Amino acid sequence: MRFIKPIALTFLLPTLYCTTPSTAATSLRAEARAILAQDTVSWNQKLPFDNEVLTGKLKNGFTYYIRRNVEPEKRVTMYLANKVGSILETDDQLGLAHFLEHMNFNGLKHFPKNELVNYLQKAGVRFGSDLNAYTGFDETVYQLPIPSDDPELLKNGLQVMRDWAQDALLADDEIDKERGIVMQEMRGGRGVGQRLQDQYFPIVLNGSRYSKRLPIGTEKIITTFKPETIRKFHQDWYRPDLQSIIIVGDIDVKDMEARVKALFSDLKAPAKKLERTRYNVDLLNKNQFIAITDPELPYTVAQIMIKSKEEKTVTVKDYRKQLLISAFNSIVADRFSEIMQQADAPFMQAGGSISGFIAGLDVFSLMVVPKPNQLEVGFKKMMTEFERIQKFGFTQSELDRAIISMNKSNETAYIEKSKKKSDSYVGRYLNNFLKDDAALSNDDSYKITKQLLPTLTLKEVNALISKYYTDLNRDIIIMGPEKDKATLPAEQTVNNWIKEVESQNLTAYEDKVSKLPLLSKEPVKGSVVSNKELKEINVKELTLSNGVKVILKPTNFKNDEIRISAFSPGGSSLYPDADYYSASNAAGLVDASGVGQLNNVELQKYLTGKNIGITPYISERYEGIYGSSDKEGLKNAFELIYGYFTEPRLDQDVYQSIIARSVGSLENRDSDPSNVFSDKVKETLYGDNIRRKNATADLVKTIDKDRAFQIYKERFADASDFTFTIVGSFTEEEIKPYLENYLAALPNLGRKESYKDLGIVEPAQGKRVVVHKGKEDKASVQLAYYGDYTYSESENINMEALESILTIKLLERLREAESGVYSVGASANYGKLPRQRYSFGIGFGTAPDKVDVLIKSAVDEVSKIKKSGPVKEDIDKFVIEQKRQLELQLKENGFWVSYLSGSYQNQEDVTEILRKLDDLSKVSVESVKAVADKYLKEDRMFEFILLPDAK
Repeated sequence: MRFIKPIALTFLLPTLYCTTPSTAATSLRAEARAILAQDTVSWNQKLPFDNEVLTGKLKNGFTYYIRRNVEPEKRVTMYLANKVGSILETDDQLGLAHFLEHMNFNGLKHFPKNELVNYLQKAGVRFGSDLNAYTGFDETVYQLPIPSDDPELLKNGLQVMRDWAQDALLADDEIDKERGIVMQEMRGGRGVGQRLQDQYFPIVLNGSRYSKRLPIGTEKIITTFKPETIRKFHQDWYRPDLQSIIIVGDIDVKDMEARVKALFSDLKAPAKKLERTRYNVDLLNKNQFIAITDPELPYTVAQIMIKSKEEKTVTVKDYRKQLLISAFNSIVADRFSEIMQQADAPFMQAGGSISGFIAGLDVFSLMVVPKPNQLEVGFKKMMTEFERIQKFGFTQSELDRAIISMNKSNETAYIEKSKKKSDSYVGRYLNNFLKDDAALSNDDSYKITKQLLPTLTLKEVNALISKYYTDLNRDIIIMGPEKDKATLPAEQTVNNWIKEVESQNLTAYEDKVSKLPLLSKEPVKGSVVSNKELKEINVKELTLSNGVKVILKPTNFKNDEIRISAFSPGGSSLYPDADYYSASNAAGLVDASGVGQLNNVELQKYLTGKNIGITPYISERYEGIYGSSDKEGLKNAFELIYGYFTEPRLDQDVYQSIIARSVGSLENRDSDPSNVFSDKVKETLYGDNIRRKNATADLVKTIDKDRAFQIYKERFADASDFTFTIVGSFTEEEIKPYLENYLAALPNLGRKESYKDLGIVEPAQGKRVVVHKGKEDKASVQLAYYGDYTYSESENINMEALESILTIKLLERLREAESGVYSVGASANYGKLPRQRYSFGIGFGTAPDKVDVLIKSAVDEVSKIKKSGPVKEDIDKFVIEQKRQLELQLKENGFWVSYLSGSYQNQEDVTEILRKLDDLSKVSVESVKAVADKYLKEDRMFEFILLPDAK
């Protein structure tokens, strides 16, 4: 487990950036000056459009973007964008933009009823993860990634896009069936977040039309609208002048353009065309305040939103301003990251950022999640930092680090441009069509960013706080647990807090950068003593002089990416229950403390501008390292690995901060229905076993700093039984010096260790367990089977087939036929060590009064497969999906590092992956039937059901 429970916030903090000494910034400026002298751009110049995409507009107003990109090969991604969302709905159409999105999967001119999903599944396209769509306030977007090496499939894929554009059948019976599905989606989305949003949305959206047009709609409209109403919405708004197709992939661009022209030129606009009004959220030029509570909210959140008019990015000067804002946000994130390292930080999370918001607005959003009963002090601490920034600004060294990080990101993106995935281009063209945003080419983005970064000045970045941190158009939202309702502050109280902060005598931030090297001493070099070549999969297995085993797989899947994973048997299983929380959290505490001579704050500054992430871990059966680097950062990456073995640290302030924040985030965890449900499930399966219980405040308090550090050092005291897997863009000659200088220098005690089989298994007899918790009228169901397993390649692939095929049948039955769920699926898990065990689950959400009938339906689908096996068509769907996924996986560094490391852990033949296609061809009706009958035993099935509070 991880001891810090993630905090789900209404508004997210910006991504944290690394920082670095200012000397590199000086070099960057010199380099950029040379570039600027050769090839400058005018700040007033309009940003150039991407010259690598073919774009055009048909006579009927339909727009297209077509780009060739061969990553991945033999694939194409198609999107249909519509400038049509819930904002266009009339009062009797609430929710119908989203409902229409659903209907485009339930009957098209060339794919009646559910034939669309069925046809694409036969081509290996997964419903939900590949084939999907979304509806927002202002747009509805459909996506279809498909193979491009099948001419018939490519032709039909385009036909799907054409049908989506205007040829939904909208049959009465299909509409009525879909009502229940949309209601289940609405029901599933209800909860504490939605209830709070219902209250604060009218404020943050200034009472605008947007606050009255949530895409999900209303229950009354969804359940009662007449089919003519949605047909009218379709006729009015699904028209070519509001539509665009985006096609990126391994295709012939000119051929694709001809196909688009042939297919989409006959799209018709309605005889009477309604005006597509562009709605905005107007500024009210006043401040607003709301304090709200909910019984299921486990912590207090305070949010300040300062709204301003959006400034579009049209010219180079506008783009430069966005770079200034990015630098500002990155420095703020670093400041708050540093504060959170302090033992007495009064909040669990805090920060702020400037960003785009909605409908013509930008927002400066400040947020704090205080520790329990510390709202005032946490709020003031958060505000104090922004006051400090306003009074003193940032330091030049902070800006230098931000610029270096941004430059590194720019360089990395440019290096990887030839390996860029097709999906990553879609957003660029979507935003250009939907929002008129700039769409820069890879080369222009790199060049302009490279030229502009060195021109950013500290004065300009500091000026942003005055521009966005104002006392007008400010919304303050306080959200807390219902039990704290009486103590939540009033508006005047919060205003007084702000005035008190403004009147403080503050001192400027001091940017402390360590001049010490990461390691206190250089490693003593070792050597490679043997190697073994596995030519079939281009892998080498090396043994180092200290016993460390290294698995190398050089690839060309990325231009500059290296993945690293290492493991050693042991883990927390070797320690008694009393030490479990100290053992399982030891690596996390060490990771948060820095390494060698640098604490975590100093380390992040040291690593500025480097694409490096190295993390130690201790799991139940293993300890190890995982991470990644580029070639430039390899020396530092191996320094970190060496440091985590030989010079770990666990700082007192970090320990106190993490424990306090973790305890605070868990204090009211029982107010969340999902936590109560999960606790009961684990209690049923594992009793009071501390190693399977969810984290609680009391359990976190059992973490002993000294014991955790002692355990960590014990686990990493001996590298002789470690296996390192390294995959990516390197050659053996390039990586070998790091193996000898760092990995071969790791300590060698010659221990012979293994993990301990703790004997923790689920009961052999299933049972029904019902939990009542929650305000919303919704239910959650988990059906689960557990038991001993016969681990083999054949058994594994048939279990995966059972998972995939049963998911198809459950969707067809529970969703499409019975309209009882929005989503449902099966999941299979199996393992070889420490003993061969499996679990198989079925999960869905629904209405409380549908629970029993849907469980009966799900079990009936299981029984059908056990009795007669699956239909051959569903096996074919599974096989083609697996083949198509395998094609992609075999060209991913992440897949190979995971596969190779897992194979060595399980002591399996690493070349088995080459026989995967043969294994797939052996999956049959009989083989799937056999595993279903063997493992899905009726008496083993647990029924876990979460229902709302009894009334």
